Amino acid sequence: MTTIRIDRIDDALAALREPNLAQSLYDEGKVIMDKVLLTLHGDEHRVRRMLEFRVFRRSFFRYYETEVFPRALDDVLTPLVARGGCDLVEFGHRITVNLTADFAGVDRPLRSVDETETLLRFVKTFGDGATLVHSTRDKDMVRAEVRAALADFETRFLNPSIARRMALLTQCSQGTIDDAALPRDVLTVLLQNEDKVELPPDVLCREIAFYLQAGSHSTATATVHAFHEIHDWMQSNPEDRSRIMDDPLFMQRCVHESLRLHPASPVSWRKPLCPVTLRGGIEAVPSDRVEIDLYTANRQVDVYGEDAARFNPHRSIPAGHEPFGLTFGTGVHTCLGRDLDGGVVPRGVVDPSSHQYGIIALLVKALLAANARPTSADPASAATHTARPMWGRYPVVFG
Repeated sequence: MTTIRIDRIDDALAALREPNLAQSLYDEGKVIMDKVLLTLHGDEHRVRRMLEFRVFRRSFFRYYETEVFPRALDDVLTPLVARGGCDLVEFGHRITVNLTADFAGVDRPLRSVDETETLLRFVKTFGDGATLVHSTRDKDMVRAEVRAALADFETRFLNPSIARRMALLTQCSQGTIDDAALPRDVLTVLLQNEDKVELPPDVLCREIAFYLQAGSHSTATATVHAFHEIHDWMQSNPEDRSRIMDDPLFMQRCVHESLRLHPASPVSWRKPLCPVTLRGGIEAVPSDRVEIDLYTANRQVDVYGEDAARFNPHRSIPAGHEPFGLTFGTGVHTCLGRDLDGGVVPRGVVDPSSHQYGIIALLVKALLAANARPTSADPASAATHTARPMWGRYPVVFG
């Protein structure tokens, strides 16, 4: 097998949009990723994505950001501030797990601490399985843990969630309730359209588990990176502190800059389905692996400037490029949760009172407003269970 590496942004954009290149980064993690939306290709991917996209509308994201999320944030953050500190890695997972469960369609009837802790355990295990290619642990051991967690998740959460939705769908078909009374989540959409997609029970379980872990894991990771970059920037550029705290559009710009520097996955792998001519005339055949280096492409100096490898929220973004680079992907595999996490990119003059900023910006702003800051008594450290560049622990104190 020949590895063809792509690390320039225009070449990467073309490769990510090439229909004859299929996703292959998650082949190692099939225990959780087999036949989920992210790994599908062609017509099967198009049909399922079109169905699930019904959940991911900007109007609903806006409602969630302004009505639902602030209450969830207060429930989690207020006790931590009163306690005087927390680990931001744990905080990020804790605040996002219920959010992603809502979108996935995972009911939590008790809304108890134990129930949330159980979901968090599942999310972390599923995340280990999804990123197995980068794991530093024994891979067979991780697979065994994921299989056990999937079985437990199916019994404790998924089956009851399916049963409740099937009962509601029956009532809807009988005319006793209307569509507005149905949950707005991925599971409901899939159950409502069983005749359009092939989803055996094991695939449905992995699909919902994938949504649960992908949203929570990537959002939590991005939040810690953003807090770290923005806090450090304010320390070295105190003149920007008031603008970061008082101008939500600038806060969002800071988050986008952090997202550019820290894509959830530093690389994206593709396998040619047939002989393909890549941009620049490179030939790729089915036995090759096309490795798209998102981390390097996002730091290309002739696009983002001589200081492209450093955090700078005042950076000028050239036309045709996103402030967050390729972090959310592009083409048919663009992240469905892009606008939920990063908000809508401002184009021209926008109304700050109605603009969607994304929950990462809201999380970081809330942390800074509580005067969260790293502590030298318990310094942050990188994760050791994965080769991905991410924080393993990030203790902060408040007040």
